[in-house]
Amino acid sequence: MNLKKINNTYSIFLFLFSIFFSLIIEIFSISPSYIFCFFLISIIGISHGALDNFKGKKLFNYYGIKNYNLFYIIYILISFTVIFCWVLFPVVSLCLFLLVASHHFGREDSSHERIKNSKIIDFYFLLKGSAIILAPLYFHENEVLQIFNILGVVIRDFNNSLIFGLLILSGLSCMLITKKFYMSILDYLTICIINYFLDPFIAFTIYFCFLHSVRHSLSLIKELDNVQFKKGFELFLKKALPLTFITALIFIISVYLLNNIYTLDQSILKVIFIGLASLTFPHILLEYLIEKNEKKS
Repeated sequence: MNLKKINNTYSIFLFLFSIFFSLIIEIFSISPSYIFCFFLISIIGISHGALDNFKGKKLFNYYGIKNYNLFYIIYILISFTVIFCWVLFPVVSLCLFLLVASHHFGREDSSHERIKNSKIIDFYFLLKGSAIILAPLYFHENEVLQIFNILGVVIRDFNNSLIFGLLILSGLSCMLITKKFYMSILDYLTICIINYFLDPFIAFTIYFCFLHSVRHSLSLIKELDNVQFKKGFELFLKKALPLTFITALIFIISVYLLNNIYTLDQSILKVIFIGLASLTFPHILLEYLIEKNEKKS
């Protein structure tokens, strides 16, 4: 399986699709509902982390721990701790989430490329991944501030010149990360296009589901079967379905309960972003520990 070729082809397809989709939205003044975006994220977006239980078993094997049920307990405890901290310290939690998510997005979205050796490569990953946060802030500041307000963080405004400068640096970081940077630039332009034309939450849905999640899922499919894509894809669906279903069900129940207090759109935003934060931290910690142990072995 030539994963690099598949990713490059997909970058071109997604770039052209983002232009076509954005023009359709602009011309006909239509827009997907938040409910539709919610289900896309709950199914496609979440699925790329649905193999964490298998990775947890792999990690426990490194440490010689045989009680695999302990993994689920630790994972859930970390998730609930994140939610608890968000309720108590929303500003700090949001800032940490945005920083961690930016680095994660930048790194994972570059995993299929040949990375340049650099002592500050993690800083480049942070800059690259920050585009998904900076682009909506620059093009739709008021809408993003409203989302922050719903998440419990009240901010009046941002320095547009600073945001624009950081957004340009995010694009430049694509050239500093890889030797063949044109595909990264294509992904960067895709992010800018969808955020220019679309509502921030809809733009994030497209990025998270169809750029970030698909990319990560492709790498997982390759791990499952490096030769036959179809077989690897079938194995991925079989393994990812249980946790994806459970997580989606929890998200749906959470929206239903919150809808008694907030509007439906507000409930969706709270569940998606706080929920993603609660899953992102244990997911990234798991990836880090596995990578650390793989380097030792």
